[in-house]
Amino acid sequence: MRTLVTGSSGHLGEALVRTLRQRDGDVIGLDQRPSAWTDVVGSITDAGLVGELMRDVTAVLHTATLHKPQIAFLPRQTFVDTNVTGTLTLLDAAAAAGVRAFVMSSSTTVFGDALIPAPGAPAAWIDESVTPVPKNIYGATKAAAEDLCHLAARNQGLPCVVLRVARFFPESDDSPGAHEGRCDANVKADEYASRRVALDDAIDAHLLASERAPELGFARYVVSATTPFTPDDLPQLRTEAAAVFSRRAPRTAQVWADRGWRFPSRLDRVYVNTAARRDLGWRPRYDLDAIAETVAATGDVATPWSRIVGSKPYAESGYHAGVFTP
Repeated sequence: MRTLVTGSSGHLGEALVRTLRQRDGDVIGLDQRPSAWTDVVGSITDAGLVGELMRDVTAVLHTATLHKPQIAFLPRQTFVDTNVTGTLTLLDAAAAAGVRAFVMSSSTTVFGDALIPAPGAPAAWIDESVTPVPKNIYGATKAAAEDLCHLAARNQGLPCVVLRVARFFPESDDSPGAHEGRCDANVKADEYASRRVALDDAIDAHLLASERAPELGFARYVVSATTPFTPDDLPQLRTEAAAVFSRRAPRTAQVWADRGWRFPSRLDRVYVNTAARRDLGWRPRYDLDAIAETVAATGDVATPWSRIVGSKPYAESGYHAGVFTP
């Protein structure tokens, strides 16, 4: 079984290539940026190159993309070229080659304005039933790429699974003004209750999706850590989130108190991974309490794969310099 991993020089792509190589898998890494995990330096928009690489490939793990932090530094057309046209190029080549599984790494960013409830409304319960309302070119192009996967599954018989992955990057958040004085590690740890996933668990989700794609045909899943919250918590999460955190995660509350950390005062959304766990057999290892135990034991919020892969600069972006964009 040969696997093509696109975006192999990025966070998730590198982790997938490393994991497959550790398992003695036959893997090809493709990226525009050279790295130890990239076998072929080139673009996913190069139809000739993609067609050549697709020979004898059994599965495609498509993580290559332009990201939200690059919006302020790259023209919108570049996002269309890479995220939409590049995905279409891969899909057509995969269908022509008879690939048995195509897994696209999408983003919870596609939900866009659906993530922010109206004033006075409860926090949003975000699962696969929620209709995306993209609010920027990144979200719009990822949503379009998802639809192309659905089209390829319906019209070309290519088994496709789309994973809407929550944030897993180690870099600082792009909205530091909303952190209420909490340190970056505190913020990241709190996010495991509602909007973050460990890179380790994202790896597992992609590999399971690759295995299950032939029987699923087409599917979309939210990939985020398992939340401790329930729908009954949503009204209070919007106004008194810290109280709900303490009630649902008392062990974490104890660890936070020992470190002088705090819970957020409010949440706008909660990502729900029930369908991915049910259909993929996915068992994420890191939820809020597991991260609390990691923090208590090591003083670090990073999970094993996050420490291995580390931080990465985004091409042509000032993100690491603290230059953010809506």
